[in-house]
Amino acid sequence: MSTSTTAPSVRQAGVARPGARRVGGTGSVAWMALPALAIFIAFGLIPLFGVLALSFTKWDGIGVIHPAGLDSWRAELSDPGLPHALYVTFLIMILSWAFQTPASILIGVFLAGHERYRGVLAVFFFIPVLLSSAAIAVAFKALLDPNFGLGAGLGIPWLSKDWLGDEKLAVGVVIFIVSWQFIPFHSLIYQGAVRQIPKTMYEASAIEGAGRIRQFWSITLPQLKYTIITSSTLMVVGSLTFFDLIYVLTAGGPGDATRVLALDMYITGFQANVMGQASVIAVILVLIGLALALMFRRIGGGRSYDSQLEGA
Repeated sequence: MSTSTTAPSVRQAGVARPGARRVGGTGSVAWMALPALAIFIAFGLIPLFGVLALSFTKWDGIGVIHPAGLDSWRAELSDPGLPHALYVTFLIMILSWAFQTPASILIGVFLAGHERYRGVLAVFFFIPVLLSSAAIAVAFKALLDPNFGLGAGLGIPWLSKDWLGDEKLAVGVVIFIVSWQFIPFHSLIYQGAVRQIPKTMYEASAIEGAGRIRQFWSITLPQLKYTIITSSTLMVVGSLTFFDLIYVLTAGGPGDATRVLALDMYITGFQANVMGQASVIAVILVLIGLALALMFRRIGGGRSYDSQLEGA
């Protein structure tokens, strides 16, 4: 019987025919995302559409829900307190971002070193993130009390000011406490990002005579571009949800100096029992969050999750 040499079949070569189903192979794993999708729909989309529907009604939170068309929207958009709440929200957002970002980068770069003591410091430094915002507010409120707080106990006059009774000081205190709590989280993000930068880049720059400061500006910061965008997105969008800390610390006071949009929504809905207008504020918060997230993604060229080592 004669034998002939033939090219290996498509199956033998390990190349599947177009349209052929894999038998016993890995196959598609898209179905594994179904549980997460179901949870997102149940606890994300459905409540969101529910709040949107409530914004077109009048409801006191207990009785019958009455359709109201655009009445709740007109009432809320004409409320003089809304522009002020928006102003305070963006003020705290911008100032806290401006304070947290450089501090987080510097601390993250410092903790990225491989010395053992830096690892120990990183563990202790991360503790504020683990604490409840309400507990932090209670602690700082007691420490800043002008009569019985830290300043009065230590006999330090400048520390005995009425920090939460002055409008400008109260905003500054809120920004400081928010930064104190969340800088460790963002520092951890930057710490991991810095450790991914190839050491060869620093070695090459050192050969050319670049010092630590020059390396930071020319290598570290450019390589952290996408990390900065991601961190800023979390920081800015997360600032829209500041409620418990401000509610416990100042309750929106003095006056309405720290009455952010999230707190305004709570007061409108659960103290004034005007759920329609509170739902309008909730929708506004969602729209602002989406707009900010899209803005940061646009700044990153739509590639915020690409490797930071591009071009290394």
